[in-house]
Amino acid sequence: MQFSYHPQSGQNLLEIDGELYNYLFKVRRQKANTTFFFRNLKDDFICEYDVENISKRNAFLKLIKSENKPQKANNNLHIGWCIVDPKTIEKTLPYLNELGIKKISFIYSDFSQKSFKLNIERMEKIIINSCMQCGRSDMMIFEEYKTIKEFLNIYPHSYALDFSSKHINTTTQIDTIIIGSEGGFSENERKLFSEDKVVGLNHSLILRSETAVISLASSSLFC
Repeated sequence: MQFSYHPQSGQNLLEIDGELYNYLFKVRRQKANTTFFFRNLKDDFICEYDVENISKRNAFLKLIKSENKPQKANNNLHIGWCIVDPKTIEKTLPYLNELGIKKISFIYSDFSQKSFKLNIERMEKIIINSCMQCGRSDMMIFEEYKTIKEFLNIYPHSYALDFSSKHINTTTQIDTIIIGSEGGFSENERKLFSEDKVVGLNHSLILRSETAVISLASSSLFC
C-alpha cells in the first residue's frame, strides 16, 4: 500500500477510527512509532503523520509534513461505457484506474438492461482502494447518462468503437470514445455517429465489453 486515504488528510491532527483503524492497527499491526502517509485524493499533497495518541478504538495522528507530489498516469482518455452488469464494471474498475483513465461516463444504451443500477458509492470505494495500492493521487470521475443521444449532446465530438476498417493507432487523436454494451450498438444508435467518428481495433475476434474497455485504456498510453 502506497498510502492511506483520509478525507481530512492535510489537517494538523487526524482521527483514525472504524475500518481504517482496524486495518492499520489490528490487521497490519502498525506500532505507535510508525510513520503514516495519507492522501485525500482531492489535491496532490501526500502528508506524513506520526502517532500522537492511540487507544483501543481510535488513534490521533499529528502532521509532520506535507508535499505537493502528483502521481498520475499520462492518460486523459474519457470513456463512455454503455452499461453492462455492475459486477463486471466493478471488477474492471481497478484496472482502468491503474491505467490512469480520467473519466468514465456510464450510459444506458438500447442493449443495456434497464434493471442494472450502479452503486456509485461502492464504485468510489473500489477506486480509493485501487489508488492506495497503485499510488494514484487523483480520483477518477464518474457520470451517468440515460441515452447515447443525451451523452452526445454534451460530448458531440465523441468517437464510437465498433466494427470498422479505420483502426485505432498511435496517430489517432481521441479524447472521448464510446464502447457499447454486450451486443454493441443498435442500428438507431449507429445512425448517431458520422462515418469518420467510428473506429475499430486491429483485431478479428469479438471482444467482451470489459475487454474492449481495457484494450482502449491500454492502447491510449501509447498514443
